[in-house]
Amino acid sequence: MEAHLGQWLNLALRWSHVITGIAWIGTSFYFNWLNSRAAPPPPDRAEPGVAGELWSVHGGGFYRVVKYAVAPAHLPGTLHWFKWEAYATWLTGFALLVLIYYAGAASFLVEPGTGRVSPGGGVAVGLGALVVSWVVYDALCRSTLAARPLALAAVLFVLGTVLAWGLTRLVSPRAAYIHVGAAIGTIMAANVLMVIIPAQKEMVAAMAQGRPPDAARGKQAALRSLHNNYLTLPVLFIMVSSHYPMTYGHPLNWAILAGLAVIGAGTRHWFNLRNQGRPNAWLLPAAAFGLGALALVTRPRSGTGGALSGDAAASSFADVRVIVARRCAACHSSAPTQPGMPAAPLGVLLDTPDQIRANAPRILAVAVDAQTMPLGNLTGMTPDERQLLGKWIRAGAPLK
Repeated sequence: MEAHLGQWLNLALRWSHVITGIAWIGTSFYFNWLNSRAAPPPPDRAEPGVAGELWSVHGGGFYRVVKYAVAPAHLPGTLHWFKWEAYATWLTGFALLVLIYYAGAASFLVEPGTGRVSPGGGVAVGLGALVVSWVVYDALCRSTLAARPLALAAVLFVLGTVLAWGLTRLVSPRAAYIHVGAAIGTIMAANVLMVIIPAQKEMVAAMAQGRPPDAARGKQAALRSLHNNYLTLPVLFIMVSSHYPMTYGHPLNWAILAGLAVIGAGTRHWFNLRNQGRPNAWLLPAAAFGLGALALVTRPRSGTGGALSGDAAASSFADVRVIVARRCAACHSSAPTQPGMPAAPLGVLLDTPDQIRANAPRILAVAVDAQTMPLGNLTGMTPDERQLLGKWIRAGAPLK
């Protein structure tokens, strides 16, 4: 019953995380588009202090949005703030991190038998990565590098790559990716909570008191907002990365993540340029070329990756079925025996010969090529067993 309730809690948190994430990123995309598209009004509609306006139609209605150069002469009775989307996304994401990776640290966070770090140590590494990432990022943004945005971005990219490399050396590859995403999400949410919203409140207070706003705080808020804009697509990939073991399961997983982050930021830059009326013809093709290059780098090597030992030389289905029963069926069965696993993950069942053959491509991807399954290798699948599975699948997965 506890495992069943845990699955429903997982569902509720994940669903909430996706909903609030869509709301946060959606408002970010909209306001960036709005800022780029707002144009000075014609002379017949000129208003004091108005720097731009935008007309749009949606849902059967017309809308006119105006943007002030600084602020209106008088504050409206109701002023809408956009902050809870960011906070709710981070809170639900952190709750998922605790539920899956910290409560299940022995299975999801660390790799048993590697001797790298204990489950408790893995939790400490994960939490430390979130805190240190924000502290270092915030210090760099407040340093002299803030006056050189490209140099600051380069330094942050290098540090993010180092973080990815370090995490892949300490915790499981999938957990490493998720924690890089959690670090980015922490930075983005903290930017809203600790820099952007306080700067906006200061601007409103300055207007109410009839004094000029703090320009330095406004510059910091603009810088953090710019960073959040470019981090959205990389963090979106990490949110779904657990479905793609060919990325986190590769020996160069940290470099692949860095490459995907560049592709995501480059794609976001294309949108920003387009919104500003500065179309760029090469950014999207370059991003597509980058994805193709990563696909080539991560492609499975032909063959079995070396000579098989005597025990693994055969590849009959009888041998394969024994391996699947010993190493996989504890979770992937209609009646899982693995504690805390009330149902087969992703509905993948490996009870019958037909089910094993139908899922052969998935087995090849996660158990042979990426070697990310069994999860944490809790059941102790050996290299020879992986090679035998690969040989059988590449031979057409015959059931005899």
